[in-house]
Amino acid sequence: MTDLADQPADRLADGAQTAWDRLAAGLTLLAVDPAGLGGLWLRARSGPVRDRALAALSGLGAPVRRITPEIADQQLYGGLDLAATLAAGHLRIGNGLLSQPATILLSMAERTGPGLAARLGASLDARAGHALIAADEGAEPDETLPPALADRLAFHADLDAVGLGDTAPLALDPDAVQAARGRLPATRLPEGAAADMVILAARLGIASLRAPSLALAAARAGAALAGREVASAEDLSLAAALVYAPRATIAPDPAENTAEPEPQEPEPEPEPERDQPEDTDDGQQAEPRIPAEMLLEAVTAALPPDMLERLAAQTARVGRGAAGTGAARKGNRRGRPLPSRHGRLDGTARIDLVATLRAAAPWQPMRRAAATHAQALHIRPADIRTRRFEEKSDRLLVFAVDASGSAALARLAEAKGAVELLLAEAYARRDHVALIAFRGTAAEALLPPTRSLVQTKRRLAGLPGGGGTPMAAGLQSAMGMAAQGRARGMTPTICLLTDGRANIALDGRADRTAAAEDATRLARAIRAAGIEALVIDMGKRPAAGLETLAAAMAAPYLPLPRADAQRLSRTVATALED
Repeated sequence: MTDLADQPADRLADGAQTAWDRLAAGLTLLAVDPAGLGGLWLRARSGPVRDRALAALSGLGAPVRRITPEIADQQLYGGLDLAATLAAGHLRIGNGLLSQPATILLSMAERTGPGLAARLGASLDARAGHALIAADEGAEPDETLPPALADRLAFHADLDAVGLGDTAPLALDPDAVQAARGRLPATRLPEGAAADMVILAARLGIASLRAPSLALAAARAGAALAGREVASAEDLSLAAALVYAPRATIAPDPAENTAEPEPQEPEPEPEPERDQPEDTDDGQQAEPRIPAEMLLEAVTAALPPDMLERLAAQTARVGRGAAGTGAARKGNRRGRPLPSRHGRLDGTARIDLVATLRAAAPWQPMRRAAATHAQALHIRPADIRTRRFEEKSDRLLVFAVDASGSAALARLAEAKGAVELLLAEAYARRDHVALIAFRGTAAEALLPPTRSLVQTKRRLAGLPGGGGTPMAAGLQSAMGMAAQGRARGMTPTICLLTDGRANIALDGRADRTAAAEDATRLARAIRAAGIEALVIDMGKRPAAGLETLAAAMAAPYLPLPRADAQRLSRTVATALED
């Protein structure tokens, strides 16, 4: 069994540390200062590795309270105790989970909505002693904790690549933790540490000021645990590695630290005045400034190996809905449960019995006193609460592919491969895919909206190519198919693949000026209709006119001059992620 309080900070800050060591260090520091550090974002699939990590939560010094993303406000903040009120005949108020300091374990954290994220974030900002453990079980990169909540948690541990043999049971020494908590208020930071941490965060591309605050709090907790009055270089290095490495968005350039400062002539020291004592140090020496290079090396050693790929995927994201899901629609029959609201029993709504009784309970004594006949329970229309649910519609991806010119065969082959790759995941992601090819003087729908991979391969077996570029006709056909998909309850997205050289107008004339004007007009119509779009420039050089067309459509513009089917499929899927 690994005793977390005995982990030396210099070993944990070493570049050879494992994800399990970082988890152990984060839990140890969190036990010392739960209010100052906020909590831990634990990304791990359900299994023995995650169970072993969660088993150490009991050592954080506060009771563990499990919640889910569907938790109601009354459970969080407290409110009417329905059973006690009905039994006693008068109002009884119960306490919520946030009424006392606790270790809050949020299961399925990747499903947390913005409302719950805001409530938990406000509770952490209040420094009421809560520690949040967000257990993220997301299987896809887009299934993740809301950024507003992740920003308030000091530590992040990703255990997806950790095997059970790489772990050891974790244990917190309660005596060591309690002693560290007692020393924490008197623990100080060295001079200039705050400025160095802020500068380091800026060099790593971390925009939030919460990160330096959390890193400084982690350094103080580490110093208190080691019995030091002032945080040392090891404490600051460990804090920077744990807090900054998962948040870094810019790979640090070591060349920035190699430039030697120009030599300067030393200034003459002033002679000490004779009427003042020469030694005014009163026994204390100035604290040495910790080199910024040491902190940067600690963070660089802890950076995840796939940081560049992860940052590239984040850059391509355009703030759409989650991949493979369409718009959210509220109803009263199926989907994800939402808080109940006041409603009427009109034959279509479903009553929420518990919420209705909770709304009626406070008024029972008054209603019984005013009633002319004996009745156990008095329900009024104003008490009625109805159920609400939220479901995601299917997404429709309409590919509008430029099939003109000498490069048509290559573009169509890439589009065909991308469509097949996207459809291979359509069953799990609720995607429907359609394909429109425009060439000559018109556009042709080669593949209607479908999720059938067999039908797709049969329809795409023979793809035409050559002729002019009627881009306006392709946009018009894609807009019509998107409108039909929307009428069927789907959320459409148009993906335009072209080199941007439109030369056929909407009426079939070979006129570049008219063709550009018609394409711009259709792009504005797509934007006015509220249809999401994505423009991929597959020309050898980025076309300024195509970027302008994307702006008219309010669509992201992605130049991919040498994209194959797999890269095209990944780009489209990533651009549609949250």
